[in-house]
Amino acid sequence: MSMDREATRPGGDKRPDTPPPAGRPGPGGGAAFLLAQLGAHAAERFAQRIAELDLTPAQAGLLRLLVQNPGRSQRELADALGMPPSRFVPFADGLEQRGLIERRRNAEDRRLYALHLTDQGLALLGRLRDTALAHEQDVTQSLTPEEHAQLTALLTRIAAQQQLTPGVHPGYRTLRGR
Repeated sequence: MSMDREATRPGGDKRPDTPPPAGRPGPGGGAAFLLAQLGAHAAERFAQRIAELDLTPAQAGLLRLLVQNPGRSQRELADALGMPPSRFVPFADGLEQRGLIERRRNAEDRRLYALHLTDQGLALLGRLRDTALAHEQDVTQSLTPEEHAQLTALLTRIAAQQQLTPGVHPGYRTLRGR
């Protein structure tokens, strides 16, 4: 008889009741692999959800950044996203053409443009928040509220240790204009 007790999940999948010893990957992979697996899955599902809003994840991220930091220059936003400025301009152009953001002359430096959400952009951001909340609940539905809070705290700590910018997806570095 095995010391590893197994529990049956919905669908008949088996998983160990106890995690493997620290530093040793379990049969499903180590923490880094599981983070990558879940991250890829969550990102794909999120992209599918917001496609219904006619947004890409990168566009959603920029809208979120603009509501938190209105009036920043294109250069500042490109730097904050870790995105080359030459890629940022056509990326922002698409959102401006849709009426979601607007460029205004920077009051302090007339050579620069400050980006702002339009009323239409703010309205879409409200729908995006609802979609993101539903996504969060779907992805973490197997956790208790306490476990959800603990997982969020642990992942925040790991992200900080890895020197990731809070709230900014690292995929912006390779983004091409749409």
